[in-house]
Amino acid sequence: MRLAKYLAHSGVASRRRSEELIAAGRVRLGGDVVTDPARDVDEGSGVEVDGRPVAPEPHEVWMLNKPVGVVSTAREPGRREAVTDLVDSARRLYPVGRLDVDSTGLILLTNDGALAERLTHPRYEVPRTYRVRLARPATPEQARRLRRGIDLDDGPTAPARVRTPSPRVIEITIHEGRNRQVRRMVEAVGNRIQELRRVRFGSLALGELAEGGSRRLRPAEIDRLWKDAADER
Repeated sequence: MRLAKYLAHSGVASRRRSEELIAAGRVRLGGDVVTDPARDVDEGSGVEVDGRPVAPEPHEVWMLNKPVGVVSTAREPGRREAVTDLVDSARRLYPVGRLDVDSTGLILLTNDGALAERLTHPRYEVPRTYRVRLARPATPEQARRLRRGIDLDDGPTAPARVRTPSPRVIEITIHEGRNRQVRRMVEAVGNRIQELRRVRFGSLALGELAEGGSRRLRPAEIDRLWKDAADER
């Protein structure tokens, strides 16, 4: 198995992040620094990251209903509470994408770097749905503009799917993952978000999971996530 993939399967990081660790000289094989992410390795190769042995571990995928104020990163000792603090697992889990600190709802955590990369890479266009409470009722023109796509300072967005369950509540589905993208899109059409909650990631719905609650996904749910990110384009 190639080194970057081995690190991803071992729960160290996504494959892309693993390549960065290798390039930075933080990975050793049998005590020697290696900078080639394509180097073939196995469990007997003596892989170490920052001096710690690395070996594949059983994969887990969890869903969490993130509360406001919790950051979407790995643990931050002595700092703000992180999403990994709310999941009862002994594995080294990492969030799949992010929700900003003021947002709530569904976020996935896993030690399967290959799955995490598939779910977040723009190529696979895995949809995310957000339920948004607005400061003012959405106008038909605002909804139309969101559906067409918005010109932001980092480039145009893809068209979004938009539902309006009530005047001040919209559900918006996108398949990109830019920083605070939904908030910026809504501000660009002349409105403002008061509450933002992610309610769906691919085929997985938040459902009735309590805020701050988490649960480990069943194998069938994980299989559906892989299908969500199938390379059919």
